[in-house]
Amino acid sequence: MWASLGWGTLAASTLVIGALLAIIFRISLRWIGMIMAFGAGVLISAVAFDLVEEASNSATKDWPVYVGLFVGCGVYFGGDWLIGRAGGGDRKDAAGAQKDGSALAIVLGSVLDGIPESMVIGLTIFEGGKVGAAYLIAVFISNLPESISSTSGLLTSGWKKARILWMWIAITLVSGLASLAGYGLFQHSSPNTVAFVLTFAAGAILTMLAEEMMPEAYQDGGKLVGVVTTLGFATAFLIHTLD
Repeated sequence: MWASLGWGTLAASTLVIGALLAIIFRISLRWIGMIMAFGAGVLISAVAFDLVEEASNSATKDWPVYVGLFVGCGVYFGGDWLIGRAGGGDRKDAAGAQKDGSALAIVLGSVLDGIPESMVIGLTIFEGGKVGAAYLIAVFISNLPESISSTSGLLTSGWKKARILWMWIAITLVSGLASLAGYGLFQHSSPNTVAFVLTFAAGAILTMLAEEMMPEAYQDGGKLVGVVTTLGFATAFLIHTLD
């Protein structure tokens, strides 16, 4: 049980590492775009092979897979819309668009981005007795560009370094608790419920990629991000085949 808390926290720890990198080194917008593109490719692979495929294989019916995808999409879309209206819509912008945003909304938006990923880590530990290495590494890698991009933007918009670090530490701990919840909440769930949860996370992650990460990556990195996204996808798929 407590392993789920540890693994979830570990996977989210790159949020803090990315923040430190952005604080210590001045990273150009182009490089941030490339890093985000790589992370997007990693997540696309994780969604396809570690979430949707796993859900499809475990479900006794097809409908939980499709319902989970669209419910996850709808919940993320609605939450992100509310957070955007509250001032957190530009939380991943590396150019400092967060300047006019709400600090609380930016924090809540970052939590919204990470919770679906983290809950699945706890769920996979319960299902298989061990964490899925491919998915864990995918989340670990993909958190890095999100943190670098957001931290760079927050620094540009005037946030204090200590405030940024404490924000990411808090979000990392929340992610660990979400993983623990994923372990504890579904212990007596049917295969169809598990499939629903997996695809719920998949739908939320896909929506986040389309709304947040990929537009920011293209805006900052240019056309080469397509190549880098493919590289991220291939890297994650290689890890999946070796798991």
